[in-house]
Amino acid sequence: MIPSRSLLYAAVAWTLLGFAASLWAALEPLWLGGGLALLLAAGADAWLSRLLPLLRVERRLAGVWPVDVWNTVTLVLHNDGGRALTVELMDDYPTAWDMQGLPHATRIASGMFASITYRLRPDRRGNAAFGAAHVRVASPLGLWRRRHRLGEDAAVKVFPDFSKLLGHALTATDRRAPAAGAIRKRRRGEGTDFRQLREYRQGDSLRAIDWKATARLQKPITREYREERDQQVVFLLDTGRRMLARDGAAAHFDHALNAVLTLGFVAQRQGDAVGLMSFGAEKRWLSPAKGRTGLDRLLAGIYDLQAGEVAPDYLQAAGGLLKRLGKRAFVVVITNLRDEDDHAMRAACELLASRHLVLCASLRERVLDAAIDAPVLQFDDALRHCAAALYLDQRSEAIRRLGMRAGQLIDVVPEKLGMALVNRYLDIKESGQL
Repeated sequence: MIPSRSLLYAAVAWTLLGFAASLWAALEPLWLGGGLALLLAAGADAWLSRLLPLLRVERRLAGVWPVDVWNTVTLVLHNDGGRALTVELMDDYPTAWDMQGLPHATRIASGMFASITYRLRPDRRGNAAFGAAHVRVASPLGLWRRRHRLGEDAAVKVFPDFSKLLGHALTATDRRAPAAGAIRKRRRGEGTDFRQLREYRQGDSLRAIDWKATARLQKPITREYREERDQQVVFLLDTGRRMLARDGAAAHFDHALNAVLTLGFVAQRQGDAVGLMSFGAEKRWLSPAKGRTGLDRLLAGIYDLQAGEVAPDYLQAAGGLLKRLGKRAFVVVITNLRDEDDHAMRAACELLASRHLVLCASLRERVLDAAIDAPVLQFDDALRHCAAALYLDQRSEAIRRLGMRAGQLIDVVPEKLGMALVNRYLDIKESGQL
């Protein structure tokens, strides 16, 4: 319980009256009487405010929030008591988040309610908790403010902003947007899975003509194919310390998760099953599943996944994945390679390639490219340029020592990972390599 401004002002006025009474004795009785009255009023008001007010707090918010997006929280205060209440409200939200709209002061009549809305923007994925709201209620005479904790605890799940990822995925698969970075898509009738016979159309490949059907019907007949379905796309995701690297506001690991969800969305639309296995700081296994169910399982299984200060063991992860996967799959290994990883990664990729089609995706720090492209004006600039060039040369040599064929390894900055994975996946679907 703390004194209100009214009580503080009254105390200041009484003190000034005391100074005046020290100069004019006639004011002393007034000063003494005023002090006694103020003391009795403050004591009585404090006694009356000791009881918990008949005030209820109801919090209304969504259970699932997107990260880095402003979300709305509504607090409804119900006054079930017999007198009007003056309250100051502050919610117990995750303090690291950006907030707008609190604290809030209002007066609620007896039997009425007040609705207070404020906004929050979560700064990271995962689970978050809200505690009981902090409510300061004015005493009946308004001389004190007593703080109470009212309302229930609440929990929310903060997911990646899938609306942005969905836009990236649709752009990547849009046949009309080559400028956005999407690869050229298959022409009509091409594929690896037979669909039907139909009449020849201008633009069809001569290799697709069915000569037996053409001879029988006395007109050109073409075989129509479609991309194979019922295949598996499985991510082998590094959650080790290297994925904690940051280029700007987002960590490499967050970019990796966004790429996983983008390719997962595209794959499920192609009729393939999507799964994931993480290794390093956190180990999780999500068995491949098709359709919207598979995508929902993937999103729910990785929204709170975080990287940690642990060195990755590529060979152990590859062995663990082989034990879990029976059917041939397209395995996407996402990590951040270093020059000392060449032997371990090569052994892991060779082990996986014995049964699966493997793609290794390595995240390259954007700051390295910036250091190479920056103008060299001073000696420090020259040192930075040479150090970055040496590091990139060592990285390229380590990648070369992996011995992987073209198309089996991509080395990109984090922002381009999603598009690169989608392009490679669609290329594999076209070629029928699975």
